[in-house]
Amino acid sequence: MKNLRAELEQRQQHQLYRSRRIVDSPQGPVITIDGQQRLNFCSNDYLGFANHPDIRRAFIRGIETYGNGSGAAHLVNGHSRAHHALEEELAAFSGYPRALLFSTGYMANLAIAQALCGRGDLVLEDRLNHASLLDAGLLSGARLQRYQHLDTDDLSAKLAGRDRGEKLVLTDAVFSMDGDMAPLAAISKTCRENDSWLMVDDAHGIGVLGKQGRGSLSHQLIQGTDVPIYMATLGKAFGTAGAFIAASEDIIEYLIQTARSYIYTTAMPAALAEASREALRQLQQDEWRREHLGALITRFKQGAREMGINLMPSDTAIQPIMIGDTGRAVALSQQLFEQGILITAIRPPTVPEGTARLRVTLSAAHSNQQVEQLLDVLNSLI
Repeated sequence: MKNLRAELEQRQQHQLYRSRRIVDSPQGPVITIDGQQRLNFCSNDYLGFANHPDIRRAFIRGIETYGNGSGAAHLVNGHSRAHHALEEELAAFSGYPRALLFSTGYMANLAIAQALCGRGDLVLEDRLNHASLLDAGLLSGARLQRYQHLDTDDLSAKLAGRDRGEKLVLTDAVFSMDGDMAPLAAISKTCRENDSWLMVDDAHGIGVLGKQGRGSLSHQLIQGTDVPIYMATLGKAFGTAGAFIAASEDIIEYLIQTARSYIYTTAMPAALAEASREALRQLQQDEWRREHLGALITRFKQGAREMGINLMPSDTAIQPIMIGDTGRAVALSQQLFEQGILITAIRPPTVPEGTARLRVTLSAAHSNQQVEQLLDVLNSLI
């Protein structure tokens, strides 16, 4: 048997031990965490919707109509009118014939790989993909290969060397730990030339990028027909929870029939679907939020550059500060906390060895003054 205590102690010695903090407030630019108010720069609440009053009211109305829980899986009797309406609205929003709801993005990613691939097939992934995509490839039973980050030549070579079985390429659109974007047009072209499925995970792009927040495909001027399978989450820019896959009629129907992480789990509460429907309405009309967020990103990058802070190359709301050494990243995160700012230190195995960082995330709910305060504190520490 494993010596679990020894492994835990080893994690602590190497600054890899993770502890949970307790939040006593809604998410927002200022939160109460471990009993103390802190400026919050590590949330994925990109549009400030996690505590939006209209979305809260939609959630409450949903509870009054449908109750607290769905009571069953979608294929039993847990699929409500609210779920169905949200799927139709998400399909129209993302430009696909149909959409299918999942309880989490992790489950959605597992569903695609498991349904389309198995023993004798090939799953190819960007080396810096999110853990849920990598786990999806591993658990599918197919052979998993990783291509160099953003390197479509490496992807093409690996695809060309495979002449049997199904081929599935999985990629993040916006990489969650680096904030950079995949070259989706080039990846799509490579997949078409090599008769490969392609799924794009747009967890960190939807709501934030593109016209009306329609996501990374819109931002990169790509048609949905060039990306057969599109996944996005509702727990970030939407401010709620859950995820969806958008695709053709046949793909969605095939997932309903075969995807184990869809079939064998209880549906999300219908009230959550109603809250997500309201979030979808809000994000399409609130262009000012994306404009303000864009201005904050520009100001933060400019200020950091003037101070000589080592930002990674990102134009998104994810602005990582490369530190390198794990111990120093943890120490800086604690020093920031002591000075009133919450920023998480991201360490291996979440990121490769030697690339520990402070992951700064900006939100439309932040004010200009709060970003200036962040820059001032960073300048005093780094």
